[in-house]
Amino acid sequence: VLAGLERGEGGLKSLVYNSGFPHVRQLYALVSETLRYASVLEKLLDGAALLQAEKKLPPQLAKVLVYDLLFGKGLKCGGRWKALARRHRARLEAELARMKVRQKVSRNEDLLAPEQAVSPAGPAASQVPRYVRVNTLKTCVDDVIDFFKRQGYAYLGKAASMEELKALSGKKFLLDLHLPELLVFPSQTDLHDNLLYTSGHIILQDKASCLPAFLLGPVAGSHVIDACAAPGNKTSHLAAILKNKGQIFAFDVDPKRVAAMNTLLTRAGVTGCQLAQQDFLTVDPRDPKYSRVTHILLDPSCSGSGMVTRGPGQEVAPSAERLQALAGFQRRVLNHALSFPALQRLVYSTCSLHQEENEDVVQAVLQQWGSAFRLVTAFPSWPCRGLAAFSGAESCLRASPAETLTHGFFVAVLERYREGAAAPSSLPAAAKENPQPGEGTEPGAAPKKKKKKKQRVK
Repeated sequence: VLAGLERGEGGLKSLVYNSGFPHVRQLYALVSETLRYASVLEKLLDGAALLQAEKKLPPQLAKVLVYDLLFGKGLKCGGRWKALARRHRARLEAELARMKVRQKVSRNEDLLAPEQAVSPAGPAASQVPRYVRVNTLKTCVDDVIDFFKRQGYAYLGKAASMEELKALSGKKFLLDLHLPELLVFPSQTDLHDNLLYTSGHIILQDKASCLPAFLLGPVAGSHVIDACAAPGNKTSHLAAILKNKGQIFAFDVDPKRVAAMNTLLTRAGVTGCQLAQQDFLTVDPRDPKYSRVTHILLDPSCSGSGMVTRGPGQEVAPSAERLQALAGFQRRVLNHALSFPALQRLVYSTCSLHQEENEDVVQAVLQQWGSAFRLVTAFPSWPCRGLAAFSGAESCLRASPAETLTHGFFVAVLERYREGAAAPSSLPAAAKENPQPGEGTEPGAAPKKKKKKKQRVK
């Protein structure tokens, strides 16, 4: 990925997703942090003469190895690369100590230039916790909590405020205050090697990324389309909401992303999902296969400007021309999704902060459809609303590191309007069908013990 960035083959996000590596978020974070420390790593490599001593070691790989060895969680790789890096560990650590003395600093982070020390997404990015969605296809919240307690974590109950999430530290975790089946850990918690993750019992998914499937909320037995599905976290969330009852049609045009998604869905225990390597815009809404599709989740390609794990070497802020091109595509794909004849409810989401890709797209498409569809005021208790670009934009949701302790995100919920129909519901149908105990039907209520346990992990 680093070599591709240097050759100008694409942006960080596209190169990571096209890499074929199954754990794309882990890879994204590793490359981003290596880029952030790039100038420090180059000085370390020069001072320790590592590339002179190991002439067959590619410079980009050297940077990743040294970052992981000195600044990361320790080397996760095996074989000769791990042995090579450890062979030079003493020399590298001595050079790092000399750098700190020369710059009169004591922390690694203090070696960074001011513009590198803070994520481009803003200082609040470092406060975004580690969110863990319990995969209810394989287990339940209470069993996962018990498992982490046995691993030495302290469970603090359901969060009552954002401040509680922000204050998490050490080996402590909470149940999220908004979303059911979402656990919250301190931001630096690494669970990629945890048994629950490798077995598919938990999904490492940002809270904002959980909103689209939750707010679509199809009832078990529904037919659903995930239009731009890879890498598959939202698809697996839909399957959990459907309880693997019904049908999901998931599309993505990239063969490598489809293969990685198939691996993820298999690990998560998803059934009843037809995965197709196909551009959603080429799918015929009149095909009898889709005649019962009542729900569509649409998370199209976007600028990715809301992702907080961003580092130097990525795309700069998109130009006006790039935003125009993205918005044009997003309008086309949203129009196409609304043309499915049985559609009742649709969620449009992006990980973009730009109004051009969010409120402006929704406004333009709603105007084209007249009174056929209307916005739902979804999740009224959510603190961050849409920008007032048009009347009704406050029905949309926004998310940001500063306000919601998540990635930057946008979500709009549209429902088909029929004359004489009741006012659109702020809760998805699935939430009303299966209210969470303890707090009526409010989203995010804490689940209680289930009588029947699923695949208890010991």
